[in-house]
Amino acid sequence: MTNSQRYKPTYILIALNTAFYIYTSIVGGNFVNTSSEMIYLYGQVNGLVLYYGWYQQLFTALFVHANIAHLAGNMLFLLVFGLRGEEMFSLPEYLLVYFLGGLAGNILSLWLLPLNVPSVGASGAIFAMFGAVAVYARRSVSQSIIGVLIYAFFLFFISSGPGVNIFAHFGGLAAGLLIGYALAARRKPEVRYTYSYSYSGLP
Repeated sequence: MTNSQRYKPTYILIALNTAFYIYTSIVGGNFVNTSSEMIYLYGQVNGLVLYYGWYQQLFTALFVHANIAHLAGNMLFLLVFGLRGEEMFSLPEYLLVYFLGGLAGNILSLWLLPLNVPSVGASGAIFAMFGAVAVYARRSVSQSIIGVLIYAFFLFFISSGPGVNIFAHFGGLAAGLLIGYALAARRKPEVRYTYSYSYSGLP
């Protein structure tokens, strides 16, 4: 398998998220906090998605962040898990994990969040990358994934709190775990050789 390190998708995604934050800051007139106008235009607002068909918000919301601290925190975790993902996955697989995981979280939010509550951020996609990396690392060497599941859901619970879209986190995490498991399962196992030695001493 050819990994995606030479394409540097992690750095590209960080650059895109940062560039989009700069854009929304300039247009919205606030560099510390994203304006409500930008959030309602590019973030996910279920009422707008369902009533007006703004389905593009399911995608654009992955690049919108509420404030600069939100952006910095997400990009830090994307750097950590994304670079690890580059070592494991090809470029199409990496992008599949990131965007399908992010969309899974947003679709779950579409079902469960109130119509007037906006949702923004790349955390669903980042949770997907974490889940895929963690389960792939264990499953590809035929080790139990129970520990991964326990740690994954522990991370999910400690990341929950006021103002956090737990549905996006959970949807992304679940999608990442499933995709990572499927990718590991379809890899051909490495051939392992076992050597044994015996020595018979002279009487």
